[in-house]
Amino acid sequence: MSEIASSNPVPVPADFIRDIVTTHVAEKRYPQIITRFPPEPNGYLHIGHAKSICLNFGIAREYQGRCNLRMDDTNPAKEDLEYVESIQEDVRWLIRGWADHCLGLKAQGTGPIDEVIGGRTDYRMEAVMAADGVEREPFFASDYFEQIHRYAVQLIRLGKAYICDLSPADTEHYRGSPDRPGTDSPFRTRSVEENLALFARMTAGEFPDGARTLRAKIDMSSPNIWLRDPVLYRIRHVEHHHTGARWCVYPLYDFAHCLSDYLEGITHSICTLEFEVHRPLYDWILQALTLPRPLPHQYEFARLNLGYTLISKRKLMALVKEGLVSGWDDPRLPTLSGMRRRGVRPEALREFARSIGVTKYNALTDVAVLEKAIRDDLNRYATRRLAVLRPIKVVLTNLGETETVELTAVNNPEDPASGTRTIQLTREVWIEQDDFMEVAPPKYFRLRPGGEVRLKYACIIRCDDVVKDAAGRITELHCTAQFDTRTGGTNAAKKVKGTIHWVSASLGIPAEVRLYDRLFTEEEPEKDGRDFKSVLNPGSLSVVFGFIEPSLSGANLGENFQFERLGYFCLDSDNSATKRVFNRTITLKDAWAKESVKV
Repeated sequence: MSEIASSNPVPVPADFIRDIVTTHVAEKRYPQIITRFPPEPNGYLHIGHAKSICLNFGIAREYQGRCNLRMDDTNPAKEDLEYVESIQEDVRWLIRGWADHCLGLKAQGTGPIDEVIGGRTDYRMEAVMAADGVEREPFFASDYFEQIHRYAVQLIRLGKAYICDLSPADTEHYRGSPDRPGTDSPFRTRSVEENLALFARMTAGEFPDGARTLRAKIDMSSPNIWLRDPVLYRIRHVEHHHTGARWCVYPLYDFAHCLSDYLEGITHSICTLEFEVHRPLYDWILQALTLPRPLPHQYEFARLNLGYTLISKRKLMALVKEGLVSGWDDPRLPTLSGMRRRGVRPEALREFARSIGVTKYNALTDVAVLEKAIRDDLNRYATRRLAVLRPIKVVLTNLGETETVELTAVNNPEDPASGTRTIQLTREVWIEQDDFMEVAPPKYFRLRPGGEVRLKYACIIRCDDVVKDAAGRITELHCTAQFDTRTGGTNAAKKVKGTIHWVSASLGIPAEVRLYDRLFTEEEPEKDGRDFKSVLNPGSLSVVFGFIEPSLSGANLGENFQFERLGYFCLDSDNSATKRVFNRTITLKDAWAKESVKV
């Protein structure tokens, strides 16, 4: 850990991108550090995006800068307002209380602002800080379609772009391959006037999809295939979720991205490594237009690759569309909405992103690193409660049918300020089936005939009798409660090796509990080209019906609980007044690290 300056005492992780930013701050190269997070709204955000969010918003936070949330919405055929709204919700959730003060948004209704720079008119959107009580919305690449179109016209006038009539297949063929130079398009020598006229007709909607494109005129023999006259605009007669039917030509990502960065005044455009080969095109476009004021620069870092997980919107969408999961917010998915529904806190994801660091080489991250961050966070934060998931009844024969014993239970031993609560021991209680064995092996320290265990927060009990039905199934256990072994009792010092949890049978609340596990059985689901759907984990979800202590009747969405000895849980959105539904966020220990009994 390091600190960048006495004027900014926020501790920050050390990595090569932050080293670059620190140097630029020391040089006073920019009046303010401005980053951006520009997802395409064609799916839900996942944990890979979380790494990028934490990096971009983290830098803005640490250097008193701003990070713009911008929708990269240049392909309306695949984008939808549903995804725009989910992205906003996910970003606000992930950075809440941490970097929300540096979230760059625009006021609703704010339009392009003309400003004269260098003797000509330039265009940009006014970036503003989010403020409580003021309605804001993210930036959109489509906010700049008018400006980007004008820049395309400028490139044509400069002789640096032309209209090409090659089909998509022929365009790809003419481009060549990494070991073979491309071939000039037969339309590359069109005059500026003809190109301007054709571009105007494309914009007016005279041509069908795929009939013509606007291409940059760079170098068809370049070793970098992305510089071989890349397509800048294509025809798409598709209504746009943000601009409606205004356009039928849309810029490609590489053209819109660098210009959107420029128009927003982005100083550090941080991308994943697959865009490293695109950087020369990013720079060529900005330099070809001879734009005034400092230009943005692109920096690349390694994307997240996580074991037992798929991080691909296309493949996650396949799981959703084929009904292999319940939706984008299925708690087994690595989507932020799924992880939020599962009970993962944003603090855990931010700590995970910090712990894995920022590098320039791709590697597979062990999912156990993420799971440890989640456990460590919940251990500090989650309220302790009692629940029994696979119940067997215990009758305390020396306690009256209506008699109760009040007990004191700790809410969170990691947080003394969380205090205690009162729970009630009744004649009949539920315990876990796994906490009793009629014929127990050596070193089995839970309940057995004639054996003793301690009921958590209560007292030691001894199993006197096992009651079975006509089929030989155990229906209940008759036990004697040793009340003098309670805290403060005359025999409180008595020791037993086993302590088990329980819930009052008369006061406990029935609950459906969904036990989630890893979605895949293999660490690399697509290794050696296999179909990732062939290694889906059939045990990734099991549903049990148990009982929870009465205090959980007041549980709210967003609260986290540790069901003692069982794991961490949260209320599910399917919960209702007549049905309590909880999700297991994660087990107390890593059940994949070694063979163990799973709850």
